Amino acid sequence: MRTILFVCSQNRLRSPTAEQVFADFPGIEVSSAGTNNDAENPLTHELVAWADLIVVMERTHRAKVRTRFRSALHGKRIVCLDIPDDYRFMDPDLIGLLRARMARHLPGSAT
Repeated sequence: MRTILFVCSQNRLRSPTAEQVFADFPGIEVSSAGTNNDAENPLTHELVAWADLIVVMERTHRAKVRTRFRSALHGKRIVCLDIPDDYRFMDPDLIGLLRARMARHLPGSAT
């Protein structure tokens, strides 16, 4: 089972949407967190250590993860989806973007 952690700033819109969209996808286990200290589910060393793949929504998230969690990142891959904070939770356009941009990173290469 591959573990995937979705990360955005507040863990209120993009990363929880991704977690929900891919929650039942075969062969993976997913979670989500936010880089901000006041995020719904703040990113921790434990979450970073748990993940096989870390998927961030913006380059700034990738930079924060690399800076704050360097010691937990050994051998981990971070993928940036380049999805701006322009969507509501479970927005159909956001779901479409997530599915399209995650397709190559998922087992079976399809969603």
